[in-house]
Amino acid sequence: MSEGRRRPGTRGDARGRAGEGTVRFSDALGAVASRLGVGRADIVGTVFGGWEDLVGAPVAAHVRPLRIDGTTLVVAVDHPAWATQIRELAPDILRRVAEACGPTQAPERLEVRVRR
Repeated sequence: MSEGRRRPGTRGDARGRAGEGTVRFSDALGAVASRLGVGRADIVGTVFGGWEDLVGAPVAAHVRPLRIDGTTLVVAVDHPAWATQIRELAPDILRRVAEACGPTQAPERLEVRVRR
C-alpha cells in the first residue's frame, strides 16, 4: 500500500496518521477544548464527555455545557423553565462534577444561559 493511503477501516490521529487503537471520547474532547480555549482539557473532557452520566438523560436532553470559565461551569438550557430548574439543582450538579473531576479541580459556580 502506498505511504499516503491508509487501509480501509483504520483510523488516523488529528494529522491523519494511523493510530494505536481507539481514543476515549472524553480524551479527544479534552484535547480539542484545550486548543479552543474553553477550559482545562482534562476537566472539560470529563464534564462534556460525561455530561449525560453526570446530570441524567432527562436533564441532558434540555441542558448542555458550553464552557468552563475559570471556576464557573456555563451551561445552556433550551427553555426559561429549565433555567429555573437548573439553578435549583446547581448544588447537586456541582457536587456530581466535583466527584467526577476531583474537588480541587471542579468548577465552584454554575451559570445558566437560555438558548433556544
